[in-house]
Amino acid sequence: MTGSADSVVSTSSAADGPGSAGVLVLAGTPIGDVTDAPPRLAAELAGADVVAAEDTRRLRRLTQALGVQVGGRVVSYFEGNESARTPELVEALAGGARVLLVTDAGMPSVSDPGYRLVAAAVERDIKVTAVPGPSAVLTALALSGLPVDRFCFEGFLPRKAGERLSRLREVADERRTLVYFEAPHRLDDTLAAMAEAFGAGRRAAVCRELTKTYEEVRRGPLKELAEWAADGVRGEITVVVEGAPEKSPDDIGPEELVRRVRVREEAGERRKEAIAAVAAEVGLPKRAVFDAVVAAKNADRGA
Repeated sequence: MTGSADSVVSTSSAADGPGSAGVLVLAGTPIGDVTDAPPRLAAELAGADVVAAEDTRRLRRLTQALGVQVGGRVVSYFEGNESARTPELVEALAGGARVLLVTDAGMPSVSDPGYRLVAAAVERDIKVTAVPGPSAVLTALALSGLPVDRFCFEGFLPRKAGERLSRLREVADERRTLVYFEAPHRLDDTLAAMAEAFGAGRRAAVCRELTKTYEEVRRGPLKELAEWAADGVRGEITVVVEGAPEKSPDDIGPEELVRRVRVREEAGERRKEAIAAVAAEVGLPKRAVFDAVVAAKNADRGA
């Protein structure tokens, strides 16, 4: 691998023509098995004017495994320098460079560096394209055995317990399948919080070390998965959780109405707005939700 991780050099690519803007290429990299690398990745690594890598050491290992020589300059682009390096890369692109962005695994911008650079390039009307590659989100979703027709990606949850539980409660009624990333040392706490927010019996799948030698997919109710994870889990983790079941107004009691209003209030809504929104959600009159909130408030005072 050639180049260094010091600064960006703005060069014009012959393929783009003199004076024309360059191209930003987002390249997916293997999430485990290096042979999953898309064929175009090697060609882009060899032909880019600048390769921006989340970890230049991992990039070196990847290029060695692929048997490819990086032809352009290599620079680091990670969370710690993303804000400062983005303007440099944009100037290189404006000068005609073909800039390839790679992260440690998967697609740049998806819980990885890249969003700032893409947004800045779009702002300057610079072309952005991609080399599709392996995705932990889609791989875990497909292996989970849970519904895949509609899903939403929630990324990493907050590290603090209170913030984590609050975030989970915000999506407790989400009907779509939920996908999360999590660190192995926090998995047991996260699964326990999910069981509290979503219900102990909600189905889920913990996907560990996807496409690697010790790949494992553990499926079951959240409570059982939390108990399993208490013994310690290693590796890269993706958690897939079943969406909330559909409820009719008759299934929703006063406690649930109050909980939904409080979730919205915690998210910044005024109580009046929260009550109206919950009433619309469940198909009940606003007065019914208001009465449930008032009764709960009076009960708290009496306690």
